[in-house]
Amino acid sequence: MKNIEASDYQADTACDLQGRSTYEDFGLSDKKLEKRLLKVRRKLGDFQDKMYAHGKYAVLVCLQGMDTAGKDSLIREVFKDFNARGVVVHSFKVPTDLELKHDYLWRHYIALPSRGKFGVFNRTHYENVLITRVHPEFILGEKLPEVQKVEDVDEAFWENRFRQINDFEQTLAENGTLIYKFFLHISKEEQRQRLLRRLRLPRKNWKFSPGDLDEREYWEDYQRCYQDAIRRTTKDHAPWFVIPSDCKEGARLLVASILLQLLEQYEDIREPELDPEIKKHIEQYRDELKKQR
Repeated sequence: MKNIEASDYQADTACDLQGRSTYEDFGLSDKKLEKRLLKVRRKLGDFQDKMYAHGKYAVLVCLQGMDTAGKDSLIREVFKDFNARGVVVHSFKVPTDLELKHDYLWRHYIALPSRGKFGVFNRTHYENVLITRVHPEFILGEKLPEVQKVEDVDEAFWENRFRQINDFEQTLAENGTLIYKFFLHISKEEQRQRLLRRLRLPRKNWKFSPGDLDEREYWEDYQRCYQDAIRRTTKDHAPWFVIPSDCKEGARLLVASILLQLLEQYEDIREPELDPEIKKHIEQYRDELKKQR
């Protein structure tokens, strides 16, 4: 198996989703991929412990993808070895009435990770330039002063929204949040097979919604919107990575490996030194504890 290099999956402003494969042949069985993931995620867990003690950075992991892309299971498997206090996962659904009374970024602001922690967004603020772009009528629910009808949601509107998202991420990065964005890239056929599996297995039935079939009709529209969003918002401080995800085990290994590779570049993240006065008497403290019963 070749070495995984983050740069091979990083998107640029000319990102072409059609030209990127949805399947990566690692030349390994699923079990061997899982064993490799086990090693990487343990290292990620150790890094998070160190980052928590250091207390100066936060990490925001953004996951986007079409329905069935594997976001939930990826979160479960990649972050399994984290201390529970060190990672917070937020799954963003249809905005609530309360959320719609605020600007569209508000619910994301209040869910951001604090210093020392990982935050994982399962679906993200990018839904506001993806599903709403495919279905601009949803924007009317935000009750924006300048939007009275669907025709008001024009190209200038989207330009402004992309600027707001870039400003949002720039502010986070400048204040110590490390941002990594992953698009789980699957094929339309693979999605069809995964939907069929949900219908075939009783324990998976609850995941299926007839709306999934309706949204497949907009597949090409979504691909164009994802591509445009990636092109407009991939930045050095908030890069996008396009992850071939027809193989779930491979996608999990890629995300975990890319995260570890990028985070290990921050050599300033290390456990704090023990106070010199405490360190000077450490043998004394050990002796005292040994005598205690």
